[in-house]
Amino acid sequence: MKARTMFMAGAALGYVLGTKAGRERYEQIKRLSQQVSENPNVQEAAGKLRAKGEVFAGAARDKAGHLKDRVPEQLPGRKPADEQQPGVYPG
Repeated sequence: MKARTMFMAGAALGYVLGTKAGRERYEQIKRLSQQVSENPNVQEAAGKLRAKGEVFAGAARDKAGHLKDRVPEQLPGRKPADEQQPGVYPG
């Protein structure tokens, strides 16, 4: 269902951008796209996708936070933080 809806939205957008049918057809497609976007089922699906995206973004942010602490340790020629002198670049 989602794939079909996304395909239809993409096809409509492509048609609108590429059409030479004139203003009347453009307005008709515009009204149809507004009806689709205002549909409660579409709104619900968009909300679910937004929530899922937030979950994935949070997981990525957590993972990146853990990785950033490991990066200095993995750089060649870099001393661990406790061995470095403050204000002195190890290079």
